[in-house]
Amino acid sequence: MNQYLGILMLFGVATAGFLLPVLVLKTMLGPKNRSVTKQLPFECGSVSVGEASKQRFSVRFYLVAMLFILFDIEVIFLYPWAVTLMELGWASYIQMLIFVLVLSVGLVYAWRKGVLDWNRA
Repeated sequence: MNQYLGILMLFGVATAGFLLPVLVLKTMLGPKNRSVTKQLPFECGSVSVGEASKQRFSVRFYLVAMLFILFDIEVIFLYPWAVTLMELGWASYIQMLIFVLVLSVGLVYAWRKGVLDWNRA
């Protein structure tokens, strides 16, 4: 338990020093006049239509989300590699070039298929 004492103290300081004052200030200084219009959810400046659970999303949304995750993981691999590049040598450099080349081929394929074109019907 002693090893977690620092984390528990940090959690306590963060709660007492930031979370509680923000909640108190929100209730004291926040808007008090609630109306039906103000309570409506909206996204990107437009009023929502229908329920979110019953809306169908385009497959393009999921494809772009998967591409984002794929290239996000690529960046996660590139950071440690770039930091230790001098120690790893040329073999690591060539392996990373192959890795980036394979991902670039996937990006070009997705681009040519029109996955990234939002104006396409």
